[in-house]
Amino acid sequence: MLYAVGDIHGSLPKLEALLDELPLEDGDELVFVGDYVDRGSFARGVIDRLIALEKEWPCTFLIGNHESMFLDYIGWKGELYDKGEYFLANGGIETLLSYGVRDFEGVEKDGLTLPEDHVQFFQKLVPHHRAEGYLFVHAGLGVPELGLSDVDEALERAHPSDLLWNRMAGDLRHLLGVTLVYGHSPDPTLQVRWNMPYSIGIDTGAVYGGPLTAIALPSERLFQVGDEGGPPAR
Repeated sequence: MLYAVGDIHGSLPKLEALLDELPLEDGDELVFVGDYVDRGSFARGVIDRLIALEKEWPCTFLIGNHESMFLDYIGWKGELYDKGEYFLANGGIETLLSYGVRDFEGVEKDGLTLPEDHVQFFQKLVPHHRAEGYLFVHAGLGVPELGLSDVDEALERAHPSDLLWNRMAGDLRHLLGVTLVYGHSPDPTLQVRWNMPYSIGIDTGAVYGGPLTAIALPSERLFQVGDEGGPPAR
């Protein structure tokens, strides 16, 4: 079984509670769609928990736009790291505080020394993942790529800015021949966004008071945990 997990944003208590709810068995895999840091108070703790989880279960971790901003802000270079100038205004202060940083200007000037296992975690983040008829991205694809029937060609053409930031893909039908699973765009009703059979959005606004969501695939069974333990799996 595949389990896809939505945007966490430093919400460590919800992550712990959600993992406790998942009926993981041998052969299962987890895919996290990005945005582990920012806004919530426990970004560093979330990364620690995910590092430990990967030692127990097969995991794939996508990069989200908030990791992109964070790593760009602290001086990482690469096509996936961008828009660091917006980091502090988008919940980055909470992330830096979780790493014990108080001098934000000093970080921007001199960088931040992350724990080595965190460096390795961030280096392994991927922009997309394909498995069992599903394509996992953080945000979406560009409109031209949605019209392609060849997924490999679509991913080859995909621009990092669309994979990390584009909010249009989940509301548009596409010809990719796979189901698109994405985060990034919290649904205002705090429910999973459905545009079947083409796309499933699993950012349910955990850091804004909504539940943290996981979906089991292909059964499409939902697991959601809120501030008080959340509603039961359904």
